[in-house]
Amino acid sequence: MTANNRGPAERPARVATPSNHPAAALKRMKTSILQDGVRRTVLPSGLRIITEVIPHTRSAALGIWVGIGSRDETPAMSGASHFLEHLLFKGTHKRTAMEISSEIEAVGGETNAFTTKEYTCYYARVLDSDLSLAVDVLVDAVADSLLEPADVETERGVILEEIAMHEDEPGDEVHDIFAEAIYGSHPLGRLISGTPESVTPMTRNQIDSFYRRRYKAPEVVVAAAGNLDHATVVRLVRKALAGSPLDTGDAAPAKPRAADKRVRVLKPQNVVVHRDTEQAHIVLGGAGMSRYDERRFAMGVLNNVLGGGMSSRLFQEIREKRGLAYSVYSYAAQYADSGLFGVYAGCAPGKAGEVLDLIRTELERVAESGITPDELVRGKGMVKGSYVLGLEDTGSRMSRLAKSELLHGDLMGVDELLGRVDAVTLADVGQVAADLLTRKHSLAVVGPFDEGAFPPG
Repeated sequence: MTANNRGPAERPARVATPSNHPAAALKRMKTSILQDGVRRTVLPSGLRIITEVIPHTRSAALGIWVGIGSRDETPAMSGASHFLEHLLFKGTHKRTAMEISSEIEAVGGETNAFTTKEYTCYYARVLDSDLSLAVDVLVDAVADSLLEPADVETERGVILEEIAMHEDEPGDEVHDIFAEAIYGSHPLGRLISGTPESVTPMTRNQIDSFYRRRYKAPEVVVAAAGNLDHATVVRLVRKALAGSPLDTGDAAPAKPRAADKRVRVLKPQNVVVHRDTEQAHIVLGGAGMSRYDERRFAMGVLNNVLGGGMSSRLFQEIREKRGLAYSVYSYAAQYADSGLFGVYAGCAPGKAGEVLDLIRTELERVAESGITPDELVRGKGMVKGSYVLGLEDTGSRMSRLAKSELLHGDLMGVDELLGRVDAVTLADVGQVAADLLTRKHSLAVVGPFDEGAFPPG
């Protein structure tokens, strides 16, 4: 019988264990003040709760972040984290799938989830008065999902359709091809969703085993931001966790993911995937830097100058002056032990060669001569503005708390971050450009081309 068909009388009750005695647990909890309005509590299980009070809002955002992503999967289990993202909303011992969604929607809230290569997030946004409901529903879904066999089969079909739909979007597909060209068979080079070859044979027991082994309390961060009270949120989370698989004994929180020295970058290569498309999709680039690299602030400035907006060099040169592409931009992705830097362009197939030459010329120019003082000022302004403006709602503030805890182990203040950006010099940017842009780059292309259509650059 599936979760959707289970009636109230058939739902076994969760029983609190002796180790969860309220008085003993309170003695072992540790609460600290990270910044003004930001507090962090570590439960005896190692699960962390971080909140930020934003008193002048009438909403609250809640996220349950698990430090497990697609890079934690074996080749046979590729796509398991994404599979779980779908399944954890399908029913628990307390609620059916319909009840999980309807209880939040009945108060005008919203729930969703996403999976990345290094973590998975389940989140909700509600009115501040409904935060207690959001905590109860979301914690229940993440901590105590049933993973009924029928739901596994239903979501398998949904995921396979999602993968097929993604392959019909060449502008998205080219980025995955580019990542694989850099990392090959390493988990960082694999699709987050998995492939039909990995998702189709994956059994319910395999997914359940992954869930029970990987979703441990020390890997979990509960983050909330909005018009809230920290102690109340802690109490609500503890109540929702009581008796669940995440309500465990003493453990220390997991440390941020350590650098894995085994990450290997492939030799530069060209990968061309033939598609009968009306547009050519190009990504040129290579390995970048990790999120712990002190040069990441200079990298942010360089990225904005090169292709971060309408005033960037690539946009001006390729679109504004020549009208060769509608979309052209650069981007950087950072992981615990590696990273990517790439330039994307979408253009008419007949213009692909010219666009690629222009991209390479601009990268060479910046690598040799650096950027101008005016560009440095503009690049810094773009980095600072995007960061600060991105903290204007409760959802982004909640994400900042969780990512800082999961990925860095601390919370950098806004002023400190802006200071780090301000400290970037022309020499800093020049050194990063000379390092990253003078290397031979890999090329990924999706469009109406045959293999070998683009000679090595």
